[in-house]
Amino acid sequence: MLDRLAPTRTQALAHADAQQPTAPPAAIKTSTAQSQALPIEGMLPPLDGAVQWLNSPPLTAAALKGKVVLVDFWTYSCINCLRALPYVKAWADKYRAAGLVVIGVHAPEFAFEKDIGNVRRAVAELKIDYPVAIDNNYAIWRAFGNEYWPAHYFIDAQGNIRHHHFGEGNYQESEQVIRDLLTQAGARNLPGGFVTDTATGAQAAPDMNAMESPETYLGYEKAHGFASPGEPVADAPHRYAAGPLDLNQWALTGTWTLGAEHTDLDHAGGSIVYRFHARDLHLVLGPAADGHPVRFRVTVDGAAPGANHGADVDANGDGVVTEQRLYQLVRQHGEIADRTFEIRFLDPGVRAYSFTFG
Repeated sequence: MLDRLAPTRTQALAHADAQQPTAPPAAIKTSTAQSQALPIEGMLPPLDGAVQWLNSPPLTAAALKGKVVLVDFWTYSCINCLRALPYVKAWADKYRAAGLVVIGVHAPEFAFEKDIGNVRRAVAELKIDYPVAIDNNYAIWRAFGNEYWPAHYFIDAQGNIRHHHFGEGNYQESEQVIRDLLTQAGARNLPGGFVTDTATGAQAAPDMNAMESPETYLGYEKAHGFASPGEPVADAPHRYAAGPLDLNQWALTGTWTLGAEHTDLDHAGGSIVYRFHARDLHLVLGPAADGHPVRFRVTVDGAAPGANHGADVDANGDGVVTEQRLYQLVRQHGEIADRTFEIRFLDPGVRAYSFTFG
């Protein structure tokens, strides 16, 4: 799973020259089959253009010569990035003493991810201790010619890009590339074995065999599957209702303002309904514009989720939106089938961005 920045559409929320994410392709393979014969794909480009660095002073390609480098393009509300992150963190810890430098390049998808305070909080909450370049203007992104979240680029000690991987998965192959490049750089007695996934909550590995619902944006620029009766109204309050839904359709109830990037609840009591098929359901949410928390209640097929609640709700389905981030609302443990999810907000002002699944 991965998100992509398509090369044909501009993204007003970021830099004027940046481009807008679209639905991911079904699968993308790595560019090499055997880490023992890695081609040179190019040179590590300049790391100029970050608006700020966290956990480190600014790093340069020249200063990194002699080190094996892993560059991880990510953004903190991206579920695919979050699920890959435990491996990236583990590699940073495991191979730091052998000469590996991991650099996280945080390239925002949503406008709130350009807020340095939000990124700083996410880095702290996710316990990321390696350098993070805040690439709000997509300068590093464009220098790599990158198009995906997450994207991993592997650079040898001479500054050559020797491998890349887009999206989740292939973790053992990626770690073998790290080991080979460190060995080529003269490292000896590398720690044995491969990193295993012990992540929990939203960072746990998805159940790909059960996932039949796609990432779904709620802002009108990229929305699909909207099924409230009548025509949607852009950029103005409008009262919506929900009717019967087919799989992967969603609807609003109550008074909402549909914006380009997010949909905002104008009055308390409104809800979002989605007919989905997946083990996990996540929703990127933000509190009211004034920062006031927004309480909510989740149901699945009309009932409290019970044992199938996600990490951000309790068994009764109750939770609170306190910050702009991804919220895990459903984690099913039994049979996976088509189900109707509803989230009802008890306070006004919530901003809803996108559904993702796992």
